[in-house]
Amino acid sequence: MASESKTVIYAAMAGNLLIAVTKFIAGGITGSSAMLSEGIHSVVDTGNQLLLLLGMKRAQKPADAQFPFGYGKEIYFWSFVVAMLIFSIGAGVSLYEGVQHVLHPEEMRNPLVNYIVLALGIVFEGASWAFALNEFRKAKGKWTYVEAVQRGKDPSLFMVVFEDSAALLGLFVALAGVGLSQLTGNPIFDGAASIIIGLILAGTAVWLAVETKGLLIGESANKRVVDGIRRLAEKEPLIEQVHELLTMHMGPDFVLVNISVRFARHTNATEIEQAIAKLDKAIKKDFSSVKRVFIEAESYYGVDSLPVEHAENS
Repeated sequence: MASESKTVIYAAMAGNLLIAVTKFIAGGITGSSAMLSEGIHSVVDTGNQLLLLLGMKRAQKPADAQFPFGYGKEIYFWSFVVAMLIFSIGAGVSLYEGVQHVLHPEEMRNPLVNYIVLALGIVFEGASWAFALNEFRKAKGKWTYVEAVQRGKDPSLFMVVFEDSAALLGLFVALAGVGLSQLTGNPIFDGAASIIIGLILAGTAVWLAVETKGLLIGESANKRVVDGIRRLAEKEPLIEQVHELLTMHMGPDFVLVNISVRFARHTNATEIEQAIAKLDKAIKKDFSSVKRVFIEAESYYGVDSLPVEHAENS
């Protein structure tokens, strides 16, 4: 999954870099507020993709004494930072530029330059968006797109799709603003387009922040994984009852599992140890994302927990 995510991010960076400079040049030549907003949008997106790559690299650091479960959540932290940057810089500057242009409208110069740059932007952003969407479609499986975003544990894929979707929509809004300003001779439409672009970015940022917040705090594994682990535990002949089953994503491909079970009466310590080792192996075989398993054997009478735990790296 990581290699596919990186490919999507590199493709998005290439598209943004190809068009960002031309947007700023076009905005400077024509005086279009919408074009300047789009230029800022592309720069922010490029920076965001660099941050995602940084997060993915830092998430690969091995576990140490300070972080015994590794650095997998780095990708969640940097994804949340990306959402904040889209909101504060992308949306904030676009809204400011739009409001200023509405309050102090300036006549647009050489609108043909805007049309050329916007057309190129739509081609580059569209290609990046199609590539990211195709990879996301492969990763989501049978889930709907909304379910894949809500249940997905790798934000790097859906964040690029979100960013590219917002960028593509922003380009069409900018095109409409430039066109209306030219047709009517009223530059306020250009400023209004910049405001709409800012609102699109703000909405995108809020949605991304909400989706990454749960992962950053400590979201459980998907229901399919949790139910599957419970079934495996219940199938173990020596386990009479499965009590608490806790899971948490420590990274996109790292699930931590803690199970509290009650073994049959008169089961000796050797049998318990063998059953725990067997269950640990079965869980990791069926669910490759499960890296650490802790199994706690409860007292038969439910008074105290027996000090029998098992945890291995896969």
